Amino acid sequence: MKLYKNDPSFYKKVFTLALPIALQSLITIGVNMLDTIMVGSLGENALSATSLANSFISIYQIFCMGLGMGASVLVSRFWGMKHSDDGSDEASVALRQTVCLMLRLTIFLAAVFASATLFAPHILMRMYTDDSAIIALGSIYFRYSVITYFFLGASLTTTIALRSVGQVKLPLLVSVGAFFVNLGANYAFIFGKFGMPRMEIAGAALGTLIARVFETTFIIGFLLLKDKRIGFSLKDMFMKTGSLIGEYIRISIPVLISDAILAFGNNSVAMVIGHLGAAFVAANAITAVTQQLSTVVIQGVSQAGAIVTGQTLGMGQKEKTMEQGWMFLGLGFALGALSAVFIMLVASPVINAYKNVSAETHSIAFELMSAISLIIVFQATNSIMTKGVLRGGGDTKILMLADNIFLWVLSIPLGLLAGFVFHVSAFWIYVALKSDQIVKTFWCIIRLRSGKWIKKITTGKTSLET
Repeated sequence: MKLYKNDPSFYKKVFTLALPIALQSLITIGVNMLDTIMVGSLGENALSATSLANSFISIYQIFCMGLGMGASVLVSRFWGMKHSDDGSDEASVALRQTVCLMLRLTIFLAAVFASATLFAPHILMRMYTDDSAIIALGSIYFRYSVITYFFLGASLTTTIALRSVGQVKLPLLVSVGAFFVNLGANYAFIFGKFGMPRMEIAGAALGTLIARVFETTFIIGFLLLKDKRIGFSLKDMFMKTGSLIGEYIRISIPVLISDAILAFGNNSVAMVIGHLGAAFVAANAITAVTQQLSTVVIQGVSQAGAIVTGQTLGMGQKEKTMEQGWMFLGLGFALGALSAVFIMLVASPVINAYKNVSAETHSIAFELMSAISLIIVFQATNSIMTKGVLRGGGDTKILMLADNIFLWVLSIPLGLLAGFVFHVSAFWIYVALKSDQIVKTFWCIIRLRSGKWIKKITTGKTSLET
């Protein structure tokens, strides 16, 4: 199969979906960067506390991504079925049932995480650090983040569902608005501007909450009042979903479980970093924004890969799906190389922008940037395949096993050995912690070639043979 094919319509469709998603991610990262710089001006402890507290909040965010992307596999396939030659009314009902189940699970998870944050903030912080000053500051940040989970989850999962039916512009516009809301609220509450109280680290959490409320109001409002593609209304939250539960569990829940276990695995990585010292934690916080910036287009293409694959299979075009799979692999290699060049170009100006951190933190940050530029080539390729093409094909159970075996059997043990036994440099610690990205890339190529990743998905009543 060819990694590149002269098919302008394919690349146009991919990037029509991917670029708005990437721009939305870029705006989110911009907010995070401003947060980091603003909080960083309060000192290294405040920066570390915010970073570690957000490591726990990111577990919930990854859970929501799992819920949203799991539902997206079904939504995109049902959307393709609706637009096949024999469009199905059952597909329309199944589409709304999928969104209903997704939102119910999101609300449940938000309640679980909000309760943990409300009643055990100090315990959560101790998972990441033993520093009492950082624990105290992180607990303050948690106190103002309790309600945020409900708004974050609703907006994130609904956005993914809307993207799966081609609604990518509205979420982008809402993110632009949320960016300015967050910027203004953070500036006002962190530093006590515009007559607001100076709240410092608590102000950062409050600013994020205000932006999430803004974002959710518009996203959910659009879904319920304006969107005609999914056709979801408030009364559908109470619809019967029994006919689809079996299929939803089979396809979507493995994505949630996979991303959840990966979230805990990635948090184990954060715990390893957290116990390597304040300088390592701060350096990782500095490089985190660059890591995110370097992957925005990759993430966009990954999500586009899942959507395009699902829609193509929904229309019954299996051979075309296989061709597109290899073209997505080629895109992964190309975007990974471009991202590596980007990281090398921006490393110095980004690190030097942080004036209030130690020389040791600066040195570690440069080592981490070098390691990131190496790993990103592999990460880009397997991300587009695992989170995109293979997931869009319905291969969620195997992906659940593969993702977590590579992480827990390979990366985390190697990272622990590198950091606490052999005491190697920051460069090699990071490479060890991300070694799963390298191995998984070669596994993806083997899985793609086998064709076994293309699965049959049903509406609960009528099956679609692909």
